[in-house]
Amino acid sequence: MTSAPPRPIPVLTAPTAAGKSALALALAATRPVEIVAADAFTVYRGLDIGTAKPGAGDQAAVPHHLLDVVGVTQSYDVARYVREAEAAIAGIQARGRVPLVVGGTGFYLSALSRGLPLTPPADRAVQAGVEAELRERGLDALLAEIARVSPQEAGRMQGNPRRVVRALEVYRRTGRFPGEFGHSLPRFSYRVFAFTRPGPELEARIAARVGEMLAGGWPGEAAWLAAQVSPDVEPRPTVWQALGYPEALAAARGELSLEEAAARITLATRRYARRQLTWTRTQLGAGVAGPEETAAALAAWLDVEVL
Repeated sequence: MTSAPPRPIPVLTAPTAAGKSALALALAATRPVEIVAADAFTVYRGLDIGTAKPGAGDQAAVPHHLLDVVGVTQSYDVARYVREAEAAIAGIQARGRVPLVVGGTGFYLSALSRGLPLTPPADRAVQAGVEAELRERGLDALLAEIARVSPQEAGRMQGNPRRVVRALEVYRRTGRFPGEFGHSLPRFSYRVFAFTRPGPELEARIAARVGEMLAGGWPGEAAWLAAQVSPDVEPRPTVWQALGYPEALAAARGELSLEEAAARITLATRRYARRQLTWTRTQLGAGVAGPEETAAALAAWLDVEVL
């Protein structure tokens, strides 16, 4: 007699500011759930306000993993994320508790659920040449170069300069883009629960949250980050690719008013939220429901796990 395959690990994702952390905390409050974060920037110690990192009270109420993993001067990549997230999930299960992956970084979620890309190691000499082109020609020109060959690969870049540099480095060496190399086998299977809110409601939530974070000390946090890692090099260091930090720094330096910074960050966040939804549908292959429907479906799934 063969045993039934293990149930997939639940994943909760939604666009930024939609309320996924609050939903996860509400569900975990009455269940033996531990949260595994899937966010490319909450892994950094000190990036608290601008990443909307769960506070000490929330972390005390429900165990969280993959927060505050490294300092801002250290490197962190998707391969390390997958290793550490899979170890966290295995540890949670070994304790007889239920892991819940929560986050909105699509690249991390894709790598976790589909496996790591089997892309060849980086060639720094070729990368340096592409980085020089980035400085001279600009990001849009390099993205257009990728799009002429593979619109799908260009979409995977999400406007991220580091991914663009890596994609062109690999393509020029091999004639193939990173997305064409396939993936390793993931350690677990996953069931994605995704939600969003109506456009006007989500936009209002984004604007409100940006205003609260700026009023709550985000410019000071950005100034602290600039003292640790210079934002004035190309390609821009990974920590400075976190949404809104350059504008928050400009506010700290008096180069933008808080109102101007808020407007710019809100616009960029709205665009990012749209890209997150596209990634969820096209790369994760998940349907997107409303928050109430998703909460009910995820609660039912977690309750079966608890039983």
